[in-house]
Amino acid sequence: MLKCRLAGLLAKRGFINQFCCLTYKQLSWVDVQKRLLKTKNAPGSKLGTNPTSVDSVVVGTGNEVRIKPGQRLHIVNQLYPYTIQFKEDPTGKNSGTKRPRESASDDRESPREAQKMKAAKLTEKVPVLVNHGEAQKHTERGGLWSQGLKISMQDPKMQLYKDDKVVVIKDKYPKARHHWLVLPWQSIPSLKALCEEHCDLVKHMQQVADQMVQQCPDSSSLSFRTGYHAIPSMSHVHLHVISQDFDSPCLKNKKHWNSFTTDYFIESNDVIQMLETNGRVTVKEGATELLKLPLCCHMCHKELSTIPALKEHLKSHFPR
Repeated sequence: MLKCRLAGLLAKRGFINQFCCLTYKQLSWVDVQKRLLKTKNAPGSKLGTNPTSVDSVVVGTGNEVRIKPGQRLHIVNQLYPYTIQFKEDPTGKNSGTKRPRESASDDRESPREAQKMKAAKLTEKVPVLVNHGEAQKHTERGGLWSQGLKISMQDPKMQLYKDDKVVVIKDKYPKARHHWLVLPWQSIPSLKALCEEHCDLVKHMQQVADQMVQQCPDSSSLSFRTGYHAIPSMSHVHLHVISQDFDSPCLKNKKHWNSFTTDYFIESNDVIQMLETNGRVTVKEGATELLKLPLCCHMCHKELSTIPALKEHLKSHFPR
């Protein structure tokens, strides 16, 4: 006989038989579960919260699996199943490059071996259809976001000027009263892709920028700068034309401010000079560190602690 403290608000002490006492068995079960819990939480033993699985194979943290047509991808504890299908290329351009036939041994691979397969099979350049609307929304927010300029430059509502070489559009999130982007029709991903043969195009972009400033009704009261971000967040090279009042609700943080008021903003004439001299554009190392500099007024160099304080200070330089 063992002495046991029974569970519950009305618990009493008593001598019980450990083999027929339900409470004793329950307490023992709880003790075992605590030990299991410690084992599950041990470093290196977790599969991760809300694990993903392919059919019945759980994809652990850092592991990779190969998904085949017809298999089902489960997201978040098998709550959201996706069926993987491979779309045929209607143009037939890729018909000559067939995917290698899977060997029979692949079908007999163990789950552990499947987890170690390369992710390249997941990211092949074969279109994948996922039976879930959220996947398309995620793509629009993620992959297509950096390509937004290519879409905007084709939108007549966004266009302010265009010719056979460039187009001028309004910045969707202007950081000043007047903020435009000059983009070439030619596909050029970034500053680093510019070379000597683009020198005439970049000069033309600057000429169009100057015309936009001259036509602006506030050009007599506001000053403008034209230039490029050292490391732009948007794909397709674009020239910023921005008034120096920085009076805009879209200017929200230190990164926004320092991207236009430090050396992170490379003057258009400096880019032209680099192309004429070296045939390429050089971006200084550590340019991203410039975005972390303290807030400092670009007119009087006074240091401010917050964006609201900076905006209030700018009113003294640029009254409405």
